[in-house]
Amino acid sequence: MVRPALTGTRIRARRNLRGMRQAELAREVGVSASYLNLIEHNRRNIGPDLLGALAQALGVSVDALIEDGDSRLVEGARAAAERCNLDPAELERIDEFTGRFPGWAKVLAETQSRVERLERVVEQLNDRMTHDPYMGEALHEIISAVTSVQSTATILNDAQEIEPDWQARFHQNILQDSARLAEGAVALVNYLDAGKSEETGLAAPQEEVEAWLAQHDFHLPELEAETFDPARLVAGQVELSSEASRALALQWVTQFHADSRALPLARLLPALDRVGIAPEILADEFGIPFDQVLRRFALLPRDILVERGLPVPGLVICDNSGTILFRRGIDGFALPRFGGACPLWPLYQALQRPFVRLRMPLATAGRLGRRFVTYACAATRAELGFGMPSVLQATMLILPAENLTEEAERALLAVGASCRTCPQLDCAARREPSILMTAV
Repeated sequence: MVRPALTGTRIRARRNLRGMRQAELAREVGVSASYLNLIEHNRRNIGPDLLGALAQALGVSVDALIEDGDSRLVEGARAAAERCNLDPAELERIDEFTGRFPGWAKVLAETQSRVERLERVVEQLNDRMTHDPYMGEALHEIISAVTSVQSTATILNDAQEIEPDWQARFHQNILQDSARLAEGAVALVNYLDAGKSEETGLAAPQEEVEAWLAQHDFHLPELEAETFDPARLVAGQVELSSEASRALALQWVTQFHADSRALPLARLLPALDRVGIAPEILADEFGIPFDQVLRRFALLPRDILVERGLPVPGLVICDNSGTILFRRGIDGFALPRFGGACPLWPLYQALQRPFVRLRMPLATAGRLGRRFVTYACAATRAELGFGMPSVLQATMLILPAENLTEEAERALLAVGASCRTCPQLDCAARREPSILMTAV
């Protein structure tokens, strides 16, 4: 069924342009005038057959009566209304409102979109303040220097008489601590400025590697070659500004090349045409580990996926501690920059059951959560020896899901990015209060 927002308005406008009466058009397409009246006032859905008949009677194409932006306007206005806890009876008239006042609906939709973007910024800043080790150390250094200067100044102010030697020592301490404070503040500002760029100078090696891969849309053509020198590839990348980031990039590039060799494009493309993104089928068909298939999907060329109508996926990898080692973001599913993600993610559930394949539909927490289908699996990365713990690595592939089956809708699990920014306040897995409590 075609959503009614604005479609009925266009039908009425086209009818008026042709000078047709409502009853005349209704008779021509085989419906009652009262039913057509409801359609023209955006109060009824329109089936494809009726829409085609109306377009033919009005001498226009079906596309002229439908606009792709309709659903976005409706969903944006609905999200804004639900955020304000609008009465359900009023909420049912969103389609009518959007059809009659498309300009105001656009304002609401754009405002809602801006609010969601700002919430994501808050989430990213909070995550950075909470988990970024460099920022924590820098702030600790600044606070330490401030405290030292304050203590020395207090002694100088309160003491009645101080011997010249001690006074000189205190002055020297103030000079040194103030210089330390200035250096710490400059370093912190430079770090924050660097964090705004997608080029070089990012704080952590992981961020540099992910930014480098993101600039290449997470696909390096060299990885598809049967043989190549990963060290030479990494050494020539100016975006990798530190030895640590180059070492980490070398590790991932070596892994991704192994994945591409296990499932080369010549074998993968026919399978994609046949079954689409179905990692469980391909893992069995090609006899390769499930987590390897997940990684392979996440680094396929975008054009290969798009031309087949397949979604571009996201990917998250973590170790036993839950620390995120690798991220490829996906729109609508926030990934924290450092650890502390949602414990309900299948990524972490996989760690409890190594080598078990998990497939789970998820919805991002909130009134209008986005739908996703996720695949996850944990595998042994290293054995430390008999009686010693294994080093595990869990991988989760994230795919947007436009249409889920009724069974999948019933099985939907609401998840967030981290507790501090999750609007799902009654979650049994919550570790700490959400900073969005007042905004929900």
